Amino acid sequence: MGEFWPVRDVLAYLSGSWRVRRTVRDLATGAAGEFTGTTVFGPLPEDPSGLLHHESGTFTWAGVPRPAERTLRFLPGPTPATADVRFADGRPFHDLDLTSGRYLADHPCSADLYRGEFTVLDADHWRTVWRVAGPAKDLVLTTDYARTR
Repeated sequence: MGEFWPVRDVLAYLSGSWRVRRTVRDLATGAAGEFTGTTVFGPLPEDPSGLLHHESGTFTWAGVPRPAERTLRFLPGPTPATADVRFADGRPFHDLDLTSGRYLADHPCSADLYRGEFTVLDADHWRTVWRVAGPAKDLVLTTDYARTR
């Protein structure tokens, strides 16, 4: 078996609750922060074929903890191993294809570019690494997900 774990049905794989730990590094200043919390992939009320991703927890930056949350929509893609990821308001974020267990996605945001690498490690662990580069940001965000049973 290779270092990546192929996923046949991305929405079925993601469905449920995950413990989340994210590190955020500002490469320009050397500052670092951390998010810890949970992500739940549950039914999308207006489209039961999709998933509502809701993340909540605590983000600590410069030693100051603050509550943090975000919501995304994961819609079915053209094949079961793919998804169309959108922001809470429906704007496109990125595509996702975990057929091989690894995927690279880009999201332009104003003059900055978000480049994400998604890797599935096994049935209960996956990771994202977002590199954000541009005139406004120079960040690396690494998020580890562990399924809760």
